[in-house]
Amino acid sequence: MKNATQVALGILTGIGGFLEAGTMATSVQAGASFRFSLIWTLVLGVVCLIFLIEMTGRHAAISKHSLAGAVRERFGFPFCVLPRAADLIVNLLLLAAEIGGVAIAIKLLTGYPIMVWALPVGVLMWLLMWFGNLDAIEYATAGLGMLAFAFLVAAVKYHPPLGGLARGFAPSMPRTDAAHYWFLAISIIAANVSPYMFIFYSSGAIEEEWDEKSLTMNRVSAIVGMSFGALIALAVIVCSAMVFAPLKINIDKYEQIAFVLVPAFGKWGVPLFAIILGVCCFGAACEISLATAYSLAQTLGWNWGEDKKPKKEARFAVTYTMMIVVGAILMITGLDPLKLTMFTMAITAVVLPLTVIPFLVLMNDERYVGEHTNGPIGNTVIIVTIVLTAIVAIVTIPLEIMGGS
Repeated sequence: MKNATQVALGILTGIGGFLEAGTMATSVQAGASFRFSLIWTLVLGVVCLIFLIEMTGRHAAISKHSLAGAVRERFGFPFCVLPRAADLIVNLLLLAAEIGGVAIAIKLLTGYPIMVWALPVGVLMWLLMWFGNLDAIEYATAGLGMLAFAFLVAAVKYHPPLGGLARGFAPSMPRTDAAHYWFLAISIIAANVSPYMFIFYSSGAIEEEWDEKSLTMNRVSAIVGMSFGALIALAVIVCSAMVFAPLKINIDKYEQIAFVLVPAFGKWGVPLFAIILGVCCFGAACEISLATAYSLAQTLGWNWGEDKKPKKEARFAVTYTMMIVVGAILMITGLDPLKLTMFTMAITAVVLPLTVIPFLVLMNDERYVGEHTNGPIGNTVIIVTIVLTAIVAIVTIPLEIMGGS
């Protein structure tokens, strides 16, 4: 049972990182605008993510410290102020976009506008987190998230050209619209390597009391969960490339994306897409809310835990409650979820280095991970990721201006 819970945590983290508003938006736009050319960014992101998620779980299992708590203890509180403030802003915007994604899914099924559904979605999220526990969230989202295999089925049915698909795995230079190409490349990486994923996974491992015996399943969880999400994200790019690219459709509304499954599933395509979008965005919204509460509580020294009664972890519960309230209100104001998502992906790219840099110290500190410190491969991945995210942080804002549209 414990092993199943670990894998469920990995799948939920994978759904929150890949199968949500950010990945849906970036993957569909990538396929519609550049067909298979940006697949390599997805592969690059998932390789880095698998290593970092595995390190996050290994650190939690051995040190018994959450990631945010270890960063505060190792580097001091002043070091944490800027990253936590940046995380709070980014997570709030991303949470609003995820709530908007769920509301759009319901709109596709009912016809009623987003603003009608934003608050009920927030209330449902709050009820699940207030009265439920981490296992309930993990199993419900991981189970329903399997519906996303419909994208893989559709991708196969569309018979993509294998040569063009294979070339997408190799980095390439765009022939036209370079600014938009590189903006999407950065956005895909940011959508996949989101800081909240590490906080959530680390905190979940602490709550589930992982130990040294959990390390093997931690590797399995990281590989299976992240690969599952990446495979579906790849299928989304393929479906978009086969459906939207030939028609030269410029994707600027989630409602347009809903038709990506219609050629494969006929009249069931739109409802199926709506259910997948709703489930995955709902899971990501829960993950983001909890990750923010975990992060603030661990940084400020509060009691925390989703598996404990809210009255015993009052400040933790109030934090995710306020996140949900503000996120729902932002959607009620009429913000466009797709534009908000793309903007938030750009901001996420800017703050990524603040999250990745501490890995290099923590994963080589024997006081935390004992004999399970990183080897040369793990450290190389961290260094490459730091360099990559630093470059991304420098060029993101100019690319947002030139090619973000």
